[in-house]
Amino acid sequence: MKHLPKKRFGQNFLIDQAMIQSLIQAIQPQPNDVMVEIGPGLGAMTQPLLKQLNHLHVVEIDRDIITWMQGYYPAGQLSIHNQDVLKFDFQVIAPRIRVVGNLPYNISSPILFKLLENTAQIIDMHFMLQKEVVERMVAAPSTSAYGRLSVMLQYRLQMEYLVTVPPESFDPPPKVESAFVRCIPHAQLPFPATNEALFAKVVLAAFGQRRKTLRNTLKGLLDDTGFAALAIDSQLRAENLSVAQFVAISNFLAATH
Repeated sequence: MKHLPKKRFGQNFLIDQAMIQSLIQAIQPQPNDVMVEIGPGLGAMTQPLLKQLNHLHVVEIDRDIITWMQGYYPAGQLSIHNQDVLKFDFQVIAPRIRVVGNLPYNISSPILFKLLENTAQIIDMHFMLQKEVVERMVAAPSTSAYGRLSVMLQYRLQMEYLVTVPPESFDPPPKVESAFVRCIPHAQLPFPATNEALFAKVVLAAFGQRRKTLRNTLKGLLDDTGFAALAIDSQLRAENLSVAQFVAISNFLAATH
């Protein structure tokens, strides 16, 4: 199919066959897996996935691509969900699913945050993303890439940077390098927050002005007494705290307010 990539949908189609095969090997699809592909595009991953799966669900917003898919793939093997992934209800598919996709880079973070709402349902996720985003996802504390995305995702997910994918693997080539990442929801949260909304609020406030100290960014939430009780130096910045320390702050606030 000749399809002009649409900028508004952030379309960059994967064309490197050797890279595609290595990604499929990383995913290891099994025939009976209930798998959902986000943004199948022209089928770079869809076609090799269908060779190994009994059935595949795809979420696609581009009507031109959907029309092509309906004529190209056997109907019994593919369920097409014509929806914006940010509004899609993953619960309608099955109690347990695997998720894969070459995510549109312009909305990758909102998609990741949406999927966090469904981690009880998700077995694992494999995504192609902008390399910089994957580096932020897996970043350790006290590194420049570590931020709100790192903390919020690492709270729920175990993540592994799998491979760097160069621009020439795509058509059109993006202006940035890409990377493939594996995300597995924790079976049990290593550091559970008693109030997850409060935890998210603390993380957002702390990274809101990332060059400022915690004493400034958490003003109105945590005072000097609280920092002392938690044995956290108020002169540190948000990037210096681990996920466990952010949870400790939010649990302290939940217990004392």
